[in-house]
Amino acid sequence: MIIVPLAEAKNNLSKLVDDAAAGKVITIAKHGRPLARLVPVERSRGQRIGAMKGKLILTDDFDAALPDDLLDAFEGQQP
Repeated sequence: MIIVPLAEAKNNLSKLVDDAAAGKVITIAKHGRPLARLVPVERSRGQRIGAMKGKLILTDDFDAALPDDLLDAFEGQQP
């Protein structure tokens, strides 16, 4: 863990952010007392783009015209 005085942190914020992104934990202190901690952000563990590839099936008539009554309902027209 790296301890940095607040004044130094103000002057070197960009470098400290780079250090934190590289995995270092930086504590920012004022008058010798820790006030804040700069830590790396955890990477998202969510599913990646393309995770559903091969699992979705579109029918042949997917883009066929809607029946008139359903189209009227979408357009707010009453039969």
